[in-house]
Amino acid sequence: MEGDFIKIHKVLLPLSWLYGLGITIRNELFELGVLKSRTFTVPVISVGNITVGGSGKTPHVEYLVRLLKDVSQVAVLSRGYKRKSRGYVLAETDTPVEVIGDEPFQMKQKFPNIYVAVDKNRCEGIDNLTQNEQTKNTDVVLLDDAFQHRYVKPGINILLVDYHRLIIYDKLLPAGRLREPLSGKNRADIVIVTKCPKELNPIDYRVLSKTMSLYPFQELFFTTLEYCDLVPVFEDVADEKEIALTDIHNKNILLLTGIALPKQLELDLSQYADTSRVQSLTFPDHHSFRPKDVMLINEAFALMEYPKIIITTEKDRARLLNLEGLNEEVRKNIYALPIQVKFMLEMEEKFNEKILSYVRKNSKNSILAKGKNKNKSENGNHSGNRSRTINFRDNR
Repeated sequence: MEGDFIKIHKVLLPLSWLYGLGITIRNELFELGVLKSRTFTVPVISVGNITVGGSGKTPHVEYLVRLLKDVSQVAVLSRGYKRKSRGYVLAETDTPVEVIGDEPFQMKQKFPNIYVAVDKNRCEGIDNLTQNEQTKNTDVVLLDDAFQHRYVKPGINILLVDYHRLIIYDKLLPAGRLREPLSGKNRADIVIVTKCPKELNPIDYRVLSKTMSLYPFQELFFTTLEYCDLVPVFEDVADEKEIALTDIHNKNILLLTGIALPKQLELDLSQYADTSRVQSLTFPDHHSFRPKDVMLINEAFALMEYPKIIITTEKDRARLLNLEGLNEEVRKNIYALPIQVKFMLEMEEKFNEKILSYVRKNSKNSILAKGKNKNKSENGNHSGNRSRTINFRDNR
């Protein structure tokens, strides 16, 4: 399989068994009602995974934002991983990345008209979004990375599975990368296999569909990554406003990343760049750059021959923007690579309708809800003409 990044540390399997026992007991306490899950009057859509990092949560949340932002007041609620603040924080356009974390910062910069908030306690976060005067017009809450946060009972639970790290072949932490046993996927209403190669053939889809072993009530989708033109990290000093990916083939590239799976990005860039001219400078996921890292970046770029460029991710861009010490040459030549998700097998419309139908049915204030109420009024005596809605199985 292309880019199979699963690595099992067999010596740690006994520890994985103990870890799995604890997680299984916790999940059972939720199933028995000893630990309580809350439902909310506002539509709540959770996007998460059962593996550690790198499944594509942020671009999929952004896909939902694009789908809903023109018909609903969208709020994104995240934990705000590695932020230097506590409790509930509602992001403003000028809120520093250190206060809310890199991914919430990225989303607020890209979508300034949505609400972006962080709170480790997701229940309290939703309460604040729906009750505070500034945000009480929230129509739908998107929970970022909340599949294991079972104190919230979402209306739609979306599970992301990385094609290159299929959960059916992985093991529990610490031997593997699974956060919980494979049975955890049974809580999902929608499962999306992400980062699929664009050249998958029909037999691949059938094999994947069978091996995922989903229940009839669960919907399976496949997405791939679409890379956009490179955009400057520092727009005020950049040599060019944007750079097409087709124009980087003859450049020497310093690939600067602080993400969970840099190997996947390296593999994808090989479609556009001469791999012999790509040098990687990798840091841990959500890395906070320090002065010694700045020196390393400056020196690595200075040693490269022209023509040259630095390519980084949107998530890393959020942490680089206010970083001091980058020299002028680096600032002029560092570009971020935006990504979006694309549904395969022409399933985008089906997915969109599931999401829109759920929000339409449950939202009180959105344009969608107003359309629903108007439709009911106009067709009150013609039951055969009523809009169909989607009911999701209560399986948590």
